[in-house]
This record gives sequence, structure tokens and C-alpha cells, in this order.
Amino acid sequence: MKILIINGVNMNMLGIREPEKYGSVTLKDLEKDLYSFSFELGVDIETFQSNFEGEIVEKIHSAYENFDGIVINPAAYTHTSVAIRDAISAVNIPTVEIHMTNIQAREDFRQKSLIAPVCIAQISGFGIDSYKLGLRGIVEYLRTDITE
Repeated sequence: MKILIINGVNMNMLGIREPEKYGSVTLKDLEKDLYSFSFELGVDIETFQSNFEGEIVEKIHSAYENFDGIVINPAAYTHTSVAIRDAISAVNIPTVEIHMTNIQAREDFRQKSLIAPVCIAQISGFGIDSYKLGLRGIVEYLRTDITE
């Protein structure tokens, strides 16, 4: 099983950006932790980060027939990107949207996700553990026939 983990705009600034909200863990530290966790789950992962919407769309397109699932933190694109939403819908790969902070407890404009309706689940508010919960969730979803 192969899972693609995508990080959107400004996620490369983890450890620097608003540490009171996002903590001191860097993106590199987070990715290292996720690779270790993926070994525990017995799955392969690939991580990707971009500040450019089109690159994220292209990465989602390239996942078609190459990945079993996607975990995505679209970051600010959550609230603005019809293009990312449409790409997820187009490839029809089970996807979990995740956020480190509780987007429902933040500014009004952050409480609406354009991405969530085309995902199987949304997880937010658990810091870096949101990634692990999302990864575990997608793996269990893919391993279980949910129609039973």
C-alpha cells in the first residue's frame, strides 16, 4: 500500500511560523516522524510540499494509478482552491484532509473547507498527531471493506 502525503502553502515554514499554533517541529522533522510511523503501519509513503497550487494539482494528478490513498494538508488552499478540490475528485483516490490546528476554532474564513466534501474524512486540531491520525485512518479505510 502506498500513501501520498501532501503539504500545502507555508508548511515549509513549520518551526518558524506561529510556534504558539504550530509548535517548533520543522517539516523535515515531521516527515521523518511520518516515515517511521509508516513502517509501523507497514505502508510506503511519499511526502510532498509546495507553495504553488498548480504543483499540488500536478502531484495529485500524478498519484492516479500510483497511490492507494492521499493525506493532504492543503493549508490556506483549503479555503480557496477549487483546483485542488477538482484534482482530488478527478483522480478518485480516497483522501483524508488534515490540519494541525482546529480550523473550526479559528477565523471565520478558515472554517469553510472547499476540500472536505471530496474527502473521506477531515481531521483537525491535534497538531502533528493530525498527520498520524490521518495516515492511520486512510490505511484502515483501505484495509477494510467499509461496505460490510
